[in-house]
This record gives sequence, structure tokens and C-alpha cells, in this order.
Amino acid sequence: MILNLQNIFKDYQQEKLVVPVLKDVCLTVEEGEYVAIMGPSGSGKTTLMNIIGCLDRPTSGSYELAGEDVLKLKDRELSDLRLRSIGFVFQSFHLMPRESAMENVALPLSYAGVRKKERKERATKALERVGLGDRVNFRPTQLSGGQKQRVAIARAMVNNPKILLADEPTGALDSKSGEQIMELFQKLNEEGVTIVMITHDPKIAANAKRTVRIIDGEIYEGEEGDAVS
Repeated sequence: MILNLQNIFKDYQQEKLVVPVLKDVCLTVEEGEYVAIMGPSGSGKTTLMNIIGCLDRPTSGSYELAGEDVLKLKDRELSDLRLRSIGFVFQSFHLMPRESAMENVALPLSYAGVRKKERKERATKALERVGLGDRVNFRPTQLSGGQKQRVAIARAMVNNPKILLADEPTGALDSKSGEQIMELFQKLNEEGVTIVMITHDPKIAANAKRTVRIIDGEIYEGEEGDAVS
């Protein structure tokens, strides 16, 4: 099991009010799964993504990522775990505008202390993997939206993370580019990559092999909306 969240609660304090956002969330993901977490705006899906991505901590509950007890880790250990184990893909790409595609992809390797020559080799291979072997020296301004997202996916995959965590990965793309990104996700999953994708769009969620719904901070599994016990 790659992800194991049990009895996760997340509350936010607003002045004197305690606002519950996640309510007793239990979610497990096996290695090699492709899971969509689908919910409308305000459902708690971004909060859940931030907890899965080790960017936020729950108010209570337990979370294991690849066998590690995430909630016992100090901030430095948490950032190391993020670097090693999670590849992030965001709606708005988050690319460095003045850097080439290869330099953008190599960034996580730089943080991990990988030498320059190996960084270049691994970044080039990652770009080839997403079909951009002929765009390694292009800057983001020279790339289409779909190509920018491919660069972002290559960057997410360059460290061989345990899990690819994608937040509305087609949200800034036209429908054709969105379909191409979904085809790429399918290919990566067939190669064994574990994918957890956050989306509000049922058509995008349908690309995953399993859909989990989040409504008002509670998790439901499958089409019928059965609550996850």
C-alpha cells in the first residue's frame, strides 16, 4: 500500500469559530493505482491534496506514505519525503519562465544534490518520455499550454517518485491538449506509475481506474456514492 489515510480530520480556525473541512476521511491507494478524487469547489479536495502531498498536516488522524508515518516527521524530514516520494503536477504548470524545458525539469534533481551532468541526462530522458525530446532547449514562452504541462509532468517524474499527485492537470488547457495529457497519464500508469488526480470534471475523472468522491469534507467511493467506511 502506497497511501494510507485513516480518520483524517482537518479544522480551520476563523476568529472564534472552528470550521471543519475534512471529516473522518479514510483513503487507501495501492501501488500502481490510478485514482481520481472528484468533488465540487469547496468540497475539501484541495485540503485533502495538500495533506496527501505533505504540504499541510491534519488536525487529527493517521497518514502513512510508502510505509512512513508522515505525521511523526519534522518539517525538514517532511520536505525530504516530498522530494523523494511525490511528483506534483499543477493546473498552472509553475514553470520558471527564463529557464529552458530541460532546466525546469532538472530543478528537483538540483535540490536533491545530483551532479550537473547526471541532471542533464535524466532531465533529457524525462522530456523524451513525455514526447518532448525535440524541445529540451525551448523556454516556456515558446511552448503551447499542452507542452508546458508535459514539461511539468516530466519535472514531476524526474526523481522517480512513488506517487504522481495531479491537481486539475487539464484545467488550463483546451480540450484537445487535455485529452493528450490524459493519454500521457494513461501511458505512465501502464508503466507502473501510481497516480492520484484531483478534479471537479467527471469526464477527466473517467480516465482514472477508480473514482473517489469528496462532498462536504467526506469521502464516498464509486458511482453510487457509497460512504467509505
